[in-house]
Amino acid sequence: MSEQILDEWQISLQQKKLALENCQQQQHLKSCLSCPKLLECAIRDAYIKAVYDSMSKGVAGGFEF
Repeated sequence: MSEQILDEWQISLQQKKLALENCQQQQHLKSCLSCPKLLECAIRDAYIKAVYDSMSKGVAGGFEF
């Protein structure tokens, strides 16, 4: 089994994902969509930014799926 080396964006993503999952557990939610603070949540916003950063490796500009 080969060991995967994580870059700074993947590490940040893992940290933000863990924070998001912890928040969901504390609020007894399975999804952020059930949360009344959905549109103003700093934890979720940080996670979304980390997802995009990990996919683009921090390069600004357009992003295509």
